[in-house]
Amino acid sequence: MAAAASAPDHLFNLRNNFFLGAYQAAINHSEVPNLSPDDVVERDCLVYRSYIALGSYQLVIHEIDASAATPLQAVKLLALFLSAPEAKESTISSLKEWLADPAIGSNAILRLIAGIIFMHDQDYNEALKHTNSGGTMELHALNVQIFLKMHRSDYAERQLRVMQQIDEDHTLTQLASAWLNLSVGGSKIQEAYLIFQDFSEKYQMTSLILNGKAVCCMHMGNFDEAETLLLEALNKASFLLVDTQHDAKDPETLANLVVCCLHLGKPSSRFVSQLKLSHPDHVLVKRTSTAEESFDRAVQSVA
Repeated sequence: MAAAASAPDHLFNLRNNFFLGAYQAAINHSEVPNLSPDDVVERDCLVYRSYIALGSYQLVIHEIDASAATPLQAVKLLALFLSAPEAKESTISSLKEWLADPAIGSNAILRLIAGIIFMHDQDYNEALKHTNSGGTMELHALNVQIFLKMHRSDYAERQLRVMQQIDEDHTLTQLASAWLNLSVGGSKIQEAYLIFQDFSEKYQMTSLILNGKAVCCMHMGNFDEAETLLLEALNKASFLLVDTQHDAKDPETLANLVVCCLHLGKPSSRFVSQLKLSHPDHVLVKRTSTAEESFDRAVQSVA
């Protein structure tokens, strides 16, 4: 047992890149030697999930065939779910069928993907059915996200404590701590900022880290600094766009820039337009559209 515990973690850097949003780096440095068969499957899942995060859904759908292991089939299902909203019902139907199969239903990656899909669908109770028992750090971190979306920071804090008991220094534990601190607000914002600052000093700067720092700055009223960080994040996305031949504009960067510009009294219409074009289902786009419709109705009623 001691030997197993001290065995090197060949996928540590790959995992870390993925968790912190360095998706292209995760893909570029995925050729890791001396992997066990289970590690190969985990590696491939992380690489394909990185492609999904960069918007390359079709590559994932075409490369993962019917003979692939269950975790990879689950990742393919996520790509199908995100690439074809019109086929959402059939994707969720397949997912529920697999989850009900005793032979594969308890697979950690399948449960994780189920949690991600149901969270996307805002069906938080269904997501928790599959994620709440935990089992991996990613499942615990996803639980924190789901509870925060449900405005249950008390449950999120319990999950975070579990993660801290397992590994306080784990990247996901630190990230979950920052998410919770941002949600709680007040004096906790500074703690969240320091976590993102620590990441930016240790690792490659990513859109995820820049957005984390920027949101903290906005909470603290430092909108000029937030704008600088967000424009840097947008430049990173533009670089990826050239690099991977598809739209890699991060919707959170654009949404945060809209909010930032409003506070600074600067025009935000360009960022709103980009967000509408690249992510028409984003919550900020939907809210803006609803507000515009209400305004139009009000104008018509006066006219």
